[in-house]
Amino acid sequence: MWKGFYFAGLLGFLVSCAPTRGLVKILAETESSFQDNTGFALYDPISKKSLVDYHSDRYFTPASNTKIFTFYTSLKLLDDTLPALKYELRNDSLLVWGMGDPSFLNPYVFQNGKTFDFLKSRKEKIFLSTNNFNAPRLGDGWAWDDYLYSYSPERSPFPLYGNLFTVSKKFTGELITTPSYFSKLLITSGDVRPQEEIVRAFDSNQLTYYPGKKPTKEWEIPYHVTDEVLADLLSDTLKQNVSVLNMPLSANATLLRGTPADSLYKVMMEESDNFIAEQLLLQCAAIVSDTLSSEIAIRYATQNLLADLPDKLQWVDGSGLSRFNLFTPRTIVKLWEKIYSEVPRERLFTLLAKGGKSGTIKNWYKAEPIYIYGKTGTLSNNHCLSGFLITKSGKTLIFSMMSNNFVASSTELRKQMEKIFKMIYEKY
Repeated sequence: MWKGFYFAGLLGFLVSCAPTRGLVKILAETESSFQDNTGFALYDPISKKSLVDYHSDRYFTPASNTKIFTFYTSLKLLDDTLPALKYELRNDSLLVWGMGDPSFLNPYVFQNGKTFDFLKSRKEKIFLSTNNFNAPRLGDGWAWDDYLYSYSPERSPFPLYGNLFTVSKKFTGELITTPSYFSKLLITSGDVRPQEEIVRAFDSNQLTYYPGKKPTKEWEIPYHVTDEVLADLLSDTLKQNVSVLNMPLSANATLLRGTPADSLYKVMMEESDNFIAEQLLLQCAAIVSDTLSSEIAIRYATQNLLADLPDKLQWVDGSGLSRFNLFTPRTIVKLWEKIYSEVPRERLFTLLAKGGKSGTIKNWYKAEPIYIYGKTGTLSNNHCLSGFLITKSGKTLIFSMMSNNFVASSTELRKQMEKIFKMIYEKY
């Protein structure tokens, strides 16, 4: 009798181990085939057991998986409605300090008009101070030549339009800038290039249009942020004069809240918006201090919110644009577990990219019903995916797969990842 029980137990153990051994073998073959560094962790949050561990204690460049850390920090520190600005009325003047709100007039997020209506309705003279801002415009470890691309806007204390402007070309050949403020800074070069281009100077908003043989209909360009540019843009937008005044943030200033936080979280997590991530981290710093500083927010979160994670964090920005960020797969899995235990599933899954449906994985991991909800992270030669996998048997598992330093096509790597995740879906 006991032999029968022993045999049945052993058989069950061997069957349960078979998928794990198969996965580890495939992961090793993947690493060998792509000549990269691969880390993987698969975890069951119900049984609290690690199911698969392949180099999960090694550090990898996370790219936009960094946003998961920004997301959790924001969930813990920011209210359901994000801080928009602080203000104080002094005689016939309204003093305004930005709180780093990335939603103000941002075309990619929900607009409730609260901040605009507040400022537009004021009869006082408006003075803008950026004295509470203490962060580099571009982050440590960012690629400096990305400054021209829409995925790399500068950080700022009072963002407008997502810190981007557009230049569109009409059928007549006329170039139209939106906002129109930037039109006066646009000149045309006599040089003809293979592709039409508009180039912004690195340290100013001087724009040069280069005619080209291949046309471009529209350009979306980050603008260079200065106090004067912010004041001018606000003046142009509000149709009233806004001046710059360098004044420390008043302890008596009143906080104005603006946009629902989830409307920002969804764009950050589903579409991987770098600008929103950077600005949310600044907003977190403003809650725990009187200064907009990424370093303050990271230090606070590391010491007070994330001290229970398995491995020390090397965390330097909000978005993952920096190649100085380093995390381990098991740390990312543990962070997802914390989020899963604190945020209702129905709310959380609506904010994430959905396999075959939306966000950065809308063209991958297609199935009905959806079986992957997560966050991607991509830089050249690096790709990561982590989040939640719902198996065929109905289990919800947490995973993190990180691939660094491959020189093959990222499409080929994704195809291999799709095979791995499909195996997990079928076998667990």
